[in-house]
Amino acid sequence: MEFSVSKSDLVRELGLTQGVVEKKTTIPILSNILIETDKDQVWLTATDLELGIRCACPARIKKEGAGTIPARRLLDYVRLLPDADVQVKLQENQWASLVCGRSRTRIAGMSRESFPELPQMPDILARLPLAMLSQMIQRTIFAISAEESRFTLNGALLVLHDKGIIMVATDGHRLSMIEQAVPLEVEDVYKALLPKKAMLEILKLASDNGEAQIDFAGNENHLFFQIEKRLLLGRKLTGNFPDYERVLPKEHSHSVSIGRDDLRSALERVSQFSDERSRAVRLKVAAGELQVHSSISETGESEETIPVEYGGPDLEIGFNAQYLLDFLRVVDQTEVEFHFKDSNSAGELRPKAAPEGVNYRYVVMPMRI
Repeated sequence: MEFSVSKSDLVRELGLTQGVVEKKTTIPILSNILIETDKDQVWLTATDLELGIRCACPARIKKEGAGTIPARRLLDYVRLLPDADVQVKLQENQWASLVCGRSRTRIAGMSRESFPELPQMPDILARLPLAMLSQMIQRTIFAISAEESRFTLNGALLVLHDKGIIMVATDGHRLSMIEQAVPLEVEDVYKALLPKKAMLEILKLASDNGEAQIDFAGNENHLFFQIEKRLLLGRKLTGNFPDYERVLPKEHSHSVSIGRDDLRSALERVSQFSDERSRAVRLKVAAGELQVHSSISETGESEETIPVEYGGPDLEIGFNAQYLLDFLRVVDQTEVEFHFKDSNSAGELRPKAAPEGVNYRYVVMPMRI
């Protein structure tokens, strides 16, 4: 195999594969990237058996072939080369030689024979704007459980139906749900559990090409996301996701509108005096004001008051400040609505003026303080 490729093109595509490359060396071949020639381009493939990515670079092919090269070492080296074409030649003994200007380097590779084959993408289920899917991921990914034992909560529920797309994530203490109205040619309701790692890779692809469309497909074991010549696939999470519709409150007795930045700033300051583990703060609503309070007996206490329009009964509810801040840091709207019933019921945050066709709800369980 022999080809020449632009350094900038190669670095860009290699960078997109690094999140998928296996970092542990239990299976050495998974630390390598598979390089294959195809007419006027080279294909780069990486996998850790749970996630896979395949992308292409334009290249001038001198000799067809395929082989694998250590992914991290290849990127670290090529990134330091001058902006010029890189000549790559893979010998029969699996050593790769790289020539760029006055730089000449040899890297030990491995045969492609033991590199796992990625499954083929089935028929496309839906085509979505990548920016829209990326935004839905940003609105939910923070609510995914970090406990590996709760594997059904280690990702988000993705639901496709003929009128739109729904994404839901929960860790048992809070739930984030966003629904986007968009006409889809889907015959039946499609549900799948999307792993967090795949969601992070979609965000990375969106940051590189946010205006693109993404083709989505799925089979029994995998989910597929194709953006032009880039294909990301992830193994589905198994198990039953909780019935999120039962968790969403049907009605709230009270609500207040608050400036997003006012509430965020108050929480950031007051939570400095909360317990490091629980991050507990008290929200107290009274006539015309919302009070945020926290204290640590040995360190001190902090309290801030935000003026709001409210005429209901005085109520005090405890929350994890970090959970509230996670929502406030991703919502675009400058005003948010805080809905609540009593001190023992879940509170809910929503953007006050969400764009038409967008339903974003964030439910947080209360804490006893």
